[in-house]
Amino acid sequence: MKGLVIKNTGSWYTVRTNEGRDIESKIRGNFRLKNIRTTNPIAVGDRVTIEQNNEGTAFITEIEERKNYIIRRASNLSKQAHIIAANLDQAILIVTVNYPITTTIFIDRFLATAEAYSIPTQIVFNKTDRYQQQDQDTMEALIETYTEIGYPCKKICALTEEGIDGFKDLLKGKITLLSGHSGVGKSTIINKIVPDCNLKTGDISEYHNKGTHTTTFSEMIALPEGGYIIDTPGIKGFGTIEMEEAEISHYFPEIFKASASCRFSNCTHRHEPDCAVLNAIQEKRIAESRYKSYLSILKDKEESKYREEY
Repeated sequence: MKGLVIKNTGSWYTVRTNEGRDIESKIRGNFRLKNIRTTNPIAVGDRVTIEQNNEGTAFITEIEERKNYIIRRASNLSKQAHIIAANLDQAILIVTVNYPITTTIFIDRFLATAEAYSIPTQIVFNKTDRYQQQDQDTMEALIETYTEIGYPCKKICALTEEGIDGFKDLLKGKITLLSGHSGVGKSTIINKIVPDCNLKTGDISEYHNKGTHTTTFSEMIALPEGGYIIDTPGIKGFGTIEMEEAEISHYFPEIFKASASCRFSNCTHRHEPDCAVLNAIQEKRIAESRYKSYLSILKDKEESKYREEY
């Protein structure tokens, strides 16, 4: 029996069969050994084969080849990875300039990982109703930076529903990963799009300006007009993994484009003479924030660890 993994609660996976039934499933004991070192050998979005037992549950016996997936380092100092979701048509990163703050390093790490696995990504700025003038200016500057690179950006306010109709249009007929920090409003957005979903929403700590986890597991939510949203727990930090040092610049489109004019083909864009990337940064054709994010991922590779503050 074949189906789609629509929920992962840790040890159990909900598989929606091709006939439309939802069956609670577990992994066969020896199945885990066949996979890369991940905390979750099966991810939401995976297409699998299951064998049902007499109790009404099932074992997952086979996983189909993934067309793509998005992955992050599981935890600080860990060499394991966590697959966030698989077989995606696109990813949408929900960010907030404030309440809570989303750093450019976090945004860029997510974008670089999406580039590595060829997942088209858009950036959506939420909570625009709360922004003071300085926040508005910061948001417009970020939109200009990312739009110029080639990442579409949208502004919405889930609370007032401003921009929600346009947001819905992005999702029709597609499997979309919705990601971002805790507290950026993912659950509120989903509740507006799928009213009978009734996801729990949380408050922002005014003292720490950080959100609290309201989603505790990954789940695919069917959309009324076709397609799925994959809702995931909020991410504090985004540790990159499975990136070769020489390839990291390839996942920053504007850095990769400029690097074609570097004197050395193996230029690391840190200290080499006649580096076209460093020249582009000096001439403000590449944003300094993007370059800092590139360096931070290089540092990950050198230290084999990831610092949560990103």
